[in-house]
Amino acid sequence: MRIHVLALNGVLDTGLAAVLDAFAFANALADMTGVSSLRFKTKVVGLRDTVTTAQGLSVPVTSAVRAQTPDAVVMPAINKIMPEPLLQALASGEVREAGAVLRKWSGRGALTAAACVGTFVLADAALLDGEEATTTWWLAPLFRQRYPRVRLLETRLIVQSNAMVTAGAALGHLDLALTLIRRASPELASVTAKYLVADVRSSQAAYTIPGQLVHTDPLVHKFERWARQRLAEGFSLDQAAAELATSKRTLARRMQSVLGKSPLDYFQDLRIERAVHLLETSQASVDQIAAEVGYAEGVTLRVLLRRKLGRGVREIRRSL
Repeated sequence: MRIHVLALNGVLDTGLAAVLDAFAFANALADMTGVSSLRFKTKVVGLRDTVTTAQGLSVPVTSAVRAQTPDAVVMPAINKIMPEPLLQALASGEVREAGAVLRKWSGRGALTAAACVGTFVLADAALLDGEEATTTWWLAPLFRQRYPRVRLLETRLIVQSNAMVTAGAALGHLDLALTLIRRASPELASVTAKYLVADVRSSQAAYTIPGQLVHTDPLVHKFERWARQRLAEGFSLDQAAAELATSKRTLARRMQSVLGKSPLDYFQDLRIERAVHLLETSQASVDQIAAEVGYAEGVTLRVLLRRKLGRGVREIRRSL
């Protein structure tokens, strides 16, 4: 299985290394254990003779323009994790050239994959139009605004949609590589994950900090401030709209457009965020914490933590 890793200047060192190391481990473990699987022939390709990583390391690359079409191409993230520098990078000639190469290979049948802000490069090349995808959690509002034709599922860590595979934030590069290995051999992917001590993860929800989602919508900011002051109270859309001097319909539409969720869903996210903080930083009981964030019983909070984060109270407190 020929895999090209398309590295651009400023490539995230962790992302590039995680992808290359995962495939190298898989090859070595297949040879060692006798697991039946395709072998992975990786090649780092780029648009210049040498790529300089985010940490200043020089990486020699093969010309992507002259390289043969691979079976799969992986687009690691560039180290532009905030909106303004990311948007500047997306407007660069190098990213536009990368998009042309990715479209060419995709048109010839290559599986196309990206992680973290590498997903923006795929979306900018229109390769994710009409597809489901994920991206790095804190830039999900920007992604949703910029690429309305993409069905964004930002709580998911991995999304496979036809010939596209996308992964979430930075360490999602490893999950992405394991997903591609799993396509060749589920057994080999399992063995590789064990050797890398990589847990099977399906969601980014446990890592998301609602207040750190990057957007510039003033109404959404006002709603967040209003909601944080009332987490212990019952939610009322009528009251929220009245206090923010807007209509219920406008508030709901803006929340859906910017964050991809209803005002009530976001209100619950803020409650969960506060509850997790208290579980991690206090010795208060679950019932006490539940009351502080507006739930009548601790059992309700336990159920919501498990449903939204995939973790229970003991796991959250044990992670300290």
